[in-house]
Amino acid sequence: MLSSFIPDPSLYVTDIVTRDYRTADIFRKYDIDFCCGGKWPLEMICKNKGLDTEEVLGELKKITSQLPSRSVLEFDKWELDFLADYIVNIHHLYLKRALPEVKNHVSRFLDGHTKKFPGLAPLNSIIDQFQLEFLPHMKHEEEIIFPYIKQIHRAFYHHESYASLLVRTLRKPVEEVMKRDHETTGSQLHQLRQLTENYTPPENACLAHKVAFAKLRELDEDLVRHIHLENNILFPKALAMEKELLK
Repeated sequence: MLSSFIPDPSLYVTDIVTRDYRTADIFRKYDIDFCCGGKWPLEMICKNKGLDTEEVLGELKKITSQLPSRSVLEFDKWELDFLADYIVNIHHLYLKRALPEVKNHVSRFLDGHTKKFPGLAPLNSIIDQFQLEFLPHMKHEEEIIFPYIKQIHRAFYHHESYASLLVRTLRKPVEEVMKRDHETTGSQLHQLRQLTENYTPPENACLAHKVAFAKLRELDEDLVRHIHLENNILFPKALAMEKELLK
């Protein structure tokens, strides 16, 4: 469903979203129906709604040109302070933006399709739980855990004589994050995959259904990378560094 292409004003809105589900966010912004009512050329819909076709088209082109990177990044070779900043600026910012978007798409889809797909009703509560838990979780990391990791990283590599004095009980908050918060997230992702059959919509699914599942898949993939970077690289290396400083 996701591919690089240049949107054209003569294309049907449904065709544009079919080619790249990310364009659904632009249509949602302009209150353009991209599902059952989107079987009209983009320029005709913009004209009927009094919208500037070129402006809408420009935003569509911008989002379709943002291709996901396929390069292999060697995260385990990065310095811890840089990795912590990467997690904040890539994964934390993504979650802060994506969770409300995912919630919006899932809710709107379920509003019109719950009777047809009653088994998908729990999706809303799972996304609500993500929103409830992840904002304070990320704030705790950004304000307490990550600054501490960057502090001991700096002291370790500069061979500061007072380095051991900086070492506090990192293990406890890190273990809380790894064992409680991240395990809870893993359980919730497992529920999403089961409910959606690994985000696979039925053959006759409408576009709203396909977009909601695509958004959920994107969220899942990002969370898996996010948790991997923290649990398997950042936190273990920080704990090892803390142990060396205590010597």
